[in-house]
Amino acid sequence: MRKLLSTILLFCLLAVPISLSAGKRYILVKAGDAESLLDAINLAAVMNADTLSERLFILIPNGFYDLGEEVLTPILGHNVALVGQSMEGTVIRNCPPVEKEGIGTTAVLLNRGWNTYVQDLTLKNDLDYYHSGAAGRAVCWQDKGHRTIFKRVRMLSYQDTYYSYSEECQHYFEDSEIHGTIDFICGAGDVYFNHCLIVTEKRQLDGSGCNVIAAPRTSTTEWGYVFRDCTIRNDASLFHFARGWHTHPRCCWINTVLENPEKLEKGRFEAQSIRSEMCDFGEYGTVDAQGRSLTPASNMVTFRGKEGTRTVQTILSADSAARFTLRNVFPDWQPDKIMRQLQKQSLRLAHKLF
Repeated sequence: MRKLLSTILLFCLLAVPISLSAGKRYILVKAGDAESLLDAINLAAVMNADTLSERLFILIPNGFYDLGEEVLTPILGHNVALVGQSMEGTVIRNCPPVEKEGIGTTAVLLNRGWNTYVQDLTLKNDLDYYHSGAAGRAVCWQDKGHRTIFKRVRMLSYQDTYYSYSEECQHYFEDSEIHGTIDFICGAGDVYFNHCLIVTEKRQLDGSGCNVIAAPRTSTTEWGYVFRDCTIRNDASLFHFARGWHTHPRCCWINTVLENPEKLEKGRFEAQSIRSEMCDFGEYGTVDAQGRSLTPASNMVTFRGKEGTRTVQTILSADSAARFTLRNVFPDWQPDKIMRQLQKQSLRLAHKLF
């Protein structure tokens, strides 16, 4: 009863339309109103404080939600769905001052909830990357939660765009788009990227320099980062698929389409890891935009870390590549099935409210 009264009191203080009827738990954000969005996120933290809470939808109409210099806006509620009206039209943005630059200090949103669902929106970190000095770490989504699902989500930044923080996390992306320059998909856990668009931006303003897409630091999980049926778009700087962060980095690219194959560095993976030479990196079935094979018969890479070197064959056999299925990576979780159910619920709400 005390929790219910607290929720009602908080609702009375906030200017967000809300429905708590059976099967229709949602909060409707005022279009383009950043304060309304923050109010909805705060209310969800109270309403869904328990990990067993019923699913709660935060519905975000098309609009530009400018958080200004606000960083690390926390998603504290569990089983919360952030659903925009469209990926291009619903934009949540912050612009941290350069002096706050850092992987743990700049995120647009910091997720601490379990079973968070994000659909049809853009997250943009507008830190002044090209004038930030030696580094420009500007995170769109920092995830300290578990089992987050992204459907048609676009993340716009440069360095450390997406950061999976938790060591044993499981997360899933589908039909999403991630932009960046260096280590812009980074962190721990097992994360599956299914049919996503990966866009590398200019490393330097003049287009020079070399990008690195992924920097995993896998430790306690088996798979690391799995990119399946993804497309890489690059019309400026050269790039590598990945480099190791620390511990035992794992990253695999299966059936990747390269729109600009001439931009892929010869070694394909960055040999100089940050802290570990224990890199398990693989590639299979890479093609160009016309479907022509770009996969070499062999690609031996000697990874260099703090403790020494390790030489790895990065080209996978067909049998090895076949292991990287969604069911193998997540044997006790079905994010694609959950996603389809949540999409149907979101669509019904959207038809009524947007």
